[in-house]
Amino acid sequence: MAFMAVLESDLRALSAEARRRYPAVKDGAEHAILKLRSLSSPSEIAHNEDILRIFLMACEVRSVKLSVIGLSCLQKLISHDAVAPSALKEILSTLKDHAEMADESVQLKTLQTILIIYQSRLHPDNEDNMAQALGICLRLLENNWSSDSVRNTAAATFRQAVALVFDHMVCAESLPLGKFGSGGYTTRTSSVTVDINRNINRSESLEHEFISGGPSLMRETLTKAGKLGLRLLEDLTALAAGGSAIWLRVNSIQRTFALDILEFVLSNYVVVFRTLVSYEQVLRHQICSLLMTSLRTNAELEGEAGEPSFRRLVLRSVAHIIRLYSSSLITECEVFLSMLVKVTSMDLPLWHQILVLEILRGFCVEARTLRILFQNFDMHPKNTNIVEGMVKALARVVSSLQVQETSEESLAAVAGMFSSKAKVWLVMVFLTLVTEIKSMIIGAFFLTKEYMMVFRSSNPPWIEWSLDNDASNAAVLVASEAHAITLAVEGLLGVVFTVATLTDEAMDVGELESPRCDSDISAKCSGKTALLCISMVDSLWLTILDALSLILSRSQGEAIVLEILKGYQAFTQACGVLRAVEPLNSFLASLCKFTVNIPSEAERRSNALQSPGSRRSEPLVDQRDSIVLTPKNVQALRTLFNIAHRLHNMLGPSWVLVLETLAALDRAIHSPHAVTQEVSTTVPKLTRESSSQYSDFNVLSSLNSQLFESSALMHISAVKSLLCALCELSHQCIPGTSSGFGQTSNQKVGSISFSVERMISILVSNLHRVEPLWDQIVTYFLELTNSSNQHLRNMALDALDQSICAVLGSDRFQEYIPSKPNTASDDMEAINSELRSLECAVISPLRALYFSSQSTDGRVGALKILLHVLERHGEKLHYSWPDILEMLRCVADASEKDLVTLGFQSLRVIMNDGLSTIPADCLHVCIDVTGAYSAQKTELNISLTAIGLLWTTTDFIAKGLLHGPAEEIEVMDMNSTPKQMDGERKEEQTLNFADKFDNQSFLINRVDSDRLLFSIFSLLQKLAGDERPEVRNSAVRTLFQTLGSHGQKLSKSMWEDCLWKYVFPILDRASHMAETSSKDEWQGKELGTRGGKAVHMLIHHSRNTAQKQWDETLVLVLGGIARLLRSFFPFLRSLSNFSSGWESLLLFVKNSILHGSKEVALAAINCLQTTVNSHSSKGNLPMPYLQSVLDVYESVLQKSPNYSDNAASKVKQEILHGLGELYMQAQMMFDDGTYKQLLGIIRLVVKQSKMDNDNFEVEFGHVPPVQRMMLEILPLLRPAGHIPAMWLLLLQELLQYLPRPDSPKEDNEDEADLMIKPETPNGTVSKSPNKTEASSLSTASPTSIMAGIPSYLFAEKLIPLLVDLFLHSPAVEKYSIFPEVVQGLCRCMTTRRDCPDGTLWRSAVEGFNNILLDEVNKLAVNSGPDPTISKPAKMRVWKEVADVYEIFLVGYCGRALPSKSLSDMALKADEALEMTILNVLGDKILREQIDAPADVLRRLVLTLDRCASRTCSLPIETVELMPSHCSRFSLTCLQKLFSLSSCNSEANNWNSKRSEVSKISIMVLMARCEQILNRFLIDENDIGERPLPIARLEEIIFILKELARLVIHPETASVLPLHPYLKEGLAEEDQDKRPHLLILFPSFCELVISRWKPE
Repeated sequence: MAFMAVLESDLRALSAEARRRYPAVKDGAEHAILKLRSLSSPSEIAHNEDILRIFLMACEVRSVKLSVIGLSCLQKLISHDAVAPSALKEILSTLKDHAEMADESVQLKTLQTILIIYQSRLHPDNEDNMAQALGICLRLLENNWSSDSVRNTAAATFRQAVALVFDHMVCAESLPLGKFGSGGYTTRTSSVTVDINRNINRSESLEHEFISGGPSLMRETLTKAGKLGLRLLEDLTALAAGGSAIWLRVNSIQRTFALDILEFVLSNYVVVFRTLVSYEQVLRHQICSLLMTSLRTNAELEGEAGEPSFRRLVLRSVAHIIRLYSSSLITECEVFLSMLVKVTSMDLPLWHQILVLEILRGFCVEARTLRILFQNFDMHPKNTNIVEGMVKALARVVSSLQVQETSEESLAAVAGMFSSKAKVWLVMVFLTLVTEIKSMIIGAFFLTKEYMMVFRSSNPPWIEWSLDNDASNAAVLVASEAHAITLAVEGLLGVVFTVATLTDEAMDVGELESPRCDSDISAKCSGKTALLCISMVDSLWLTILDALSLILSRSQGEAIVLEILKGYQAFTQACGVLRAVEPLNSFLASLCKFTVNIPSEAERRSNALQSPGSRRSEPLVDQRDSIVLTPKNVQALRTLFNIAHRLHNMLGPSWVLVLETLAALDRAIHSPHAVTQEVSTTVPKLTRESSSQYSDFNVLSSLNSQLFESSALMHISAVKSLLCALCELSHQCIPGTSSGFGQTSNQKVGSISFSVERMISILVSNLHRVEPLWDQIVTYFLELTNSSNQHLRNMALDALDQSICAVLGSDRFQEYIPSKPNTASDDMEAINSELRSLECAVISPLRALYFSSQSTDGRVGALKILLHVLERHGEKLHYSWPDILEMLRCVADASEKDLVTLGFQSLRVIMNDGLSTIPADCLHVCIDVTGAYSAQKTELNISLTAIGLLWTTTDFIAKGLLHGPAEEIEVMDMNSTPKQMDGERKEEQTLNFADKFDNQSFLINRVDSDRLLFSIFSLLQKLAGDERPEVRNSAVRTLFQTLGSHGQKLSKSMWEDCLWKYVFPILDRASHMAETSSKDEWQGKELGTRGGKAVHMLIHHSRNTAQKQWDETLVLVLGGIARLLRSFFPFLRSLSNFSSGWESLLLFVKNSILHGSKEVALAAINCLQTTVNSHSSKGNLPMPYLQSVLDVYESVLQKSPNYSDNAASKVKQEILHGLGELYMQAQMMFDDGTYKQLLGIIRLVVKQSKMDNDNFEVEFGHVPPVQRMMLEILPLLRPAGHIPAMWLLLLQELLQYLPRPDSPKEDNEDEADLMIKPETPNGTVSKSPNKTEASSLSTASPTSIMAGIPSYLFAEKLIPLLVDLFLHSPAVEKYSIFPEVVQGLCRCMTTRRDCPDGTLWRSAVEGFNNILLDEVNKLAVNSGPDPTISKPAKMRVWKEVADVYEIFLVGYCGRALPSKSLSDMALKADEALEMTILNVLGDKILREQIDAPADVLRRLVLTLDRCASRTCSLPIETVELMPSHCSRFSLTCLQKLFSLSSCNSEANNWNSKRSEVSKISIMVLMARCEQILNRFLIDENDIGERPLPIARLEEIIFILKELARLVIHPETASVLPLHPYLKEGLAEEDQDKRPHLLILFPSFCELVISRWKPE
């Protein structure tokens, strides 16, 4: 074992030390080592005295070293229970001897050994051993020769020995092991609240321990250990009293030490004194007597009794007795307390007062102690009011600040102490733990002559202040005064927190209602603790309030202010819970004084009069509005918020005090010059501004808002009290706002604003239970709207707006869902009834405000609020619509424009967004109100927009009709005649209705829908006759738009009523007003004056008379009718009187075209056109309706005068355009008769389109509008397939529009009229028209039509159309008109001579080429001519073609024309066009297998020859002057002859026609070549030495080259005039195919001798 090894090591050390001088000890040690080796445990050592004996022998030598070793080994043996109890006496004797040795180490070892004995099983159990052991400690303590360390150790050892003795006694007496108290005085922490919580928790736990673990009755008998403890207690008492200890055999020791040990026993072994009678008697008679004697201060104290340390211990002991034994020592405690309270008023040293205040503070911060004291004394009628006296004594100390000269310094020191407590309390707690461990340092602490005390605040925590009897240092005096005040303040706060703690305890046990309870709080309090708290409050509140308010008003330190404010909060909350109204109001009023520093008028004036020298460089704020919130203010406000949150259900009338302060805070927060003051001035300015000012304001503002938001947690009666307080606050300020000027007025307005805002906040927070609060809030707002101050009125209106919107926006108002029949339950009815009542209550203030307000502002405000409500929450309303609509209806009749505008804005919201939520029985009221706004004359735009709202309403109603029950709706097919719905379709629509139709529309049945629609139609009809053009036009548009959009949902009966009651009456009235209205020009609205003359707004000339305005309305009516006919014509035809209506409409259209304005005429035409165009293509337009339209147009054109103004021209254009569209849509309905009528109508238009040659359109090269429209519609007039004969008439009609230069100019109108309507039986004709009709149309004087055609412009545009129509015409009709077409084009082509710059001849050439190319291409495709065409017809065609080529090529191509205006590009284009026509002739016509006769082919080849002969036929002088393009044209013609004669590339395509053309061409070509060669020889001889012209040379070179290349077909060669033997020779030599050279051989021979040599 380790112990055995250590012990052996100690024996060896002992042997070594005693080896020289003490051989006996050496031998004994060695013997003990041997003996020790035979032992194995401490118990064996205990039974063997040899081991113990050697150590005692070493001690008896009295050598310091051997004694130290021996005592150390004894300690080890005792610690390991290796010593028998019988050896205790011998050991104590040895220790006594060693205590007398002078060596310090030996004395310390001796004390250690004694302490180990008390801690081991050798604990003394008889009086002698106990006395001897304790006596050794006391002797070492009192010996003058003992060192300080020895004395300190002796004191600590004695203290611990006493504790071990009493611990042993408690165990022997079977008392609870726990200690009812702590071994020291209560330590102070950083907060009095912490002290209160700690002490009450500790007291409760110890009380519980004593009651549960201790005996129920006191005992008189004592055990042996109990008797030893009693003897020790009596001796300690005697020593503390200055006497001698009989049992301990000590004459005297320091009273301070004895009293300290006695205080230790009293505080730590309470159970002993409460259980054992003997101990209790000693306490009552001896200890209390000692303390009373020591506590007296009526005589001069001398010696040790007057020292601070002794007085402190006396007071601590008294405090322990009062704290722990007051229940059994009532009289003694009353004496003690009275003496303590008396001391505070006596003229004693500060340190003495401080010690007493420490004790009193301890009582105050211990809730259990203070409770017991108040119950035992203050609540007992025969006892003194001890607690009240204590509080008054503490208050007197605090009030001494008012008379002290050093009050400011003391206050600063107090603030510093409170600040430093937060820094040092952890260190103090550590020292407390050290004290409770009974460290050895404590002994030295108590033996010092001066007791050192730590309380300095501003320095580091352990600066020592010497508290001698005579303190002369000023700093010490200030610190002492501050310490006393600090203790007094803490004591008062302790009382406050005790009251608060006891109040909470009463709430916990159910004696008091919690402030958070949901029910009404009873004013009656019951219960022991509750009555105790009430008594304490009634007895102490005034004294506490005076003291705390004084120190709070004088203090600026953050810590002390915070601590006092905590006290304010705790006491005020306790008063609120206890229903102590007067203390509650007093504390609230006092607290509010420290919240917001609003400077008075005098202060502001004094600040304004500051000296110039006091001004700083920083800009000064307006002193009038400057508000500074100090840290104290901020903390006070936070305290006030905490109180209000805690007591919100209990404040009642006291809310006014709180609200006044919060209103001031609100003004400060919103003041631009409000700032917060920093605690520490050492903080940089920027940091202070950023970190504190704004954060404080933000936090305060948040707290301010949260207080009222938390009203949702209050009981409803508390909320009403809060609202009453806000109203009272506002009423107090209203009289001061009438002037509206000055700072006071602004503050009062700010308070009212605060009240209003907080009411709204309360309302928003209590939306779940708004009913009992609504009337109270709204009544106040309505009352405020009658204020004479405009700002207050606006504020009230805004508040009312916010309140209503907040309630309607709550979860209680959901979108209304009506209960379906037979499904409503009692719960649903109850909910609806509740909602009805609430909704009506919410909306009713608006109606009351509007009708009761005497000013326009009030009514305007009511309407604005209504508008906001409808915009935000209109869909949630259901029961209040009658009141709302009645209000809006009254607004429509108002004369003020602002009211009407606002009312209409609300109506617009309803009609646009709220129709689906309005009950069905209110829809007719909505329509009436909308009609009232439409008819009002105050604002035009409102009327127009209101009419638009009527359209919105019809759309909504029509949706109900669309989704209505299937059995009530007659379904219409608008594109056909009405049909009945079959069963399947009915079932499908019923299912769709069930799925899609909403509940609201379900409430609108068929009858109601009809009634609503008729109401709207009636309003629109009345508005259509309004004197304001904009209004009636809008009404007309809306009516027809409604019918057009939803007509398919109306029944037949409704349609008949609409037509005869609304549509046609509107048309008649508009027509009548257009005829009878004034034609006088209007003057626009006067805008101002300039130069003394009025300046008017300009009005467009088309709208500057009443008649023109009505014309516009009439146009709209016609457009609406056209839309109805376009959409519903098939259905309307099924109505009973529609035919008469159609006839009336046609008559009106005819009159409008003939006698109306241009706009009306065009609208009338469009009305007819829209109808027939929409339905003719679908087959929904019967032939009589089409015929009636054509008859109207024909009648109008026959009756219209022959004028050419712009209006008539536009009408004719519209008619032409309509005819074109009509034919396109209804061409299958046209027969020969109607088609001829159509052409006749067009001829009438052309006939009336005469224009003078000086017309500006002609001068500038434009086609007149009517003719331009003709050009647009002509392509549309292609006859349909069932009337092919009309192609001939159409083309002949078009040919008449081409120019005939040689025709007379007379105007045969009668003859033209005869050709308009050729009769045809049954409207049909044969495929080939009879020659009589064709000849009559062709021989009619075309000049009568062309007389009015300006120049060639129309013909130029017509030719492409004519050609296109001709190419698309049927073959039979085409060949019938082919010659006339070619002739017409030829006439146009021949205009080149008269107008070479024009485009007419070019268009004709291109058209001619296109016609021939089309014919040739068809021959190629069909591989021959069409067999259906007769040969005479073909021959006539080709003869006309030959004539055209002969006339145009010979007479108009390749010649020098006199035009000088053509550019080179134009000349090149014309030359290219000439080449094109040559190519068509030479390369297409003559090369294809056409069915032209031989004479025609010869004429065509000769035409080419004539064109090719121009160069050679002219004299040489003329050739030199000929332009180059003429020679090129001639050479091209010559080249075409060569091409037609050759067969180089046509070996496979050779045919009879090609052979025939080749034979004709070769003969013509040979003749032409021979003539050219001969002419060359003649010119060469005649010209002499001069060179030949270039044209002549080019020509001779060209033919020579071509002749050299020319290869002809044998069939072609057969026609050459050669000698028979040459022909035979050529036939035999099949290789040579150039027999044509033999024909020209003589000419070639002549050229051999020519002088010309080619270069």
